Amino acid sequence: MKTQINDDSLLDKYDVALLSALQQDASATHQQLGELVHLSPSQVSRRITRLQASGIIRRTVALLDPARIGLGVRAISYVTLARHGEDEGAAFEQEIAAFPEVLECFAVTGESDYILQIVAASLNDLSESVLRRLTRIKVVNNIRSNIVLQSIKSSTELPLGQVGR
Repeated sequence: MKTQINDDSLLDKYDVALLSALQQDASATHQQLGELVHLSPSQVSRRITRLQASGIIRRTVALLDPARIGLGVRAISYVTLARHGEDEGAAFEQEIAAFPEVLECFAVTGESDYILQIVAASLNDLSESVLRRLTRIKVVNNIRSNIVLQSIKSSTELPLGQVGR
């Protein structure tokens, strides 16, 4: 069975296997990937190019260990805006895009309007540099933060088990 990825393309079992292998090691050569998924290196190359063009593979990056490079403090912050209009949301999103310490920003339903994942070198840096700057954003009404004590699970791998069936 194939899974639709856009108007013109479908994911088959080889695409799913290739995506799974790339999630494990994106630095693998086309030869190595081909051996894993039983395709020639040229077929692997064509498929990767198609998956990139379709937007399924957004980009290829190196995953760094934040603690080993001096960014050992992580916080999850819950942001509530003063008002809930399109302009306020757009203003907040534009401002937050300029915060390199904010790894992820999610617009959510519920008690908060946004949830942020933030990294910093120290609690002082988190407090002084990040949270204080967040409070200066005019549309922000409230910020509540939790400091991460321990990461139990951290993964960038998407569960591909149901894709392509």
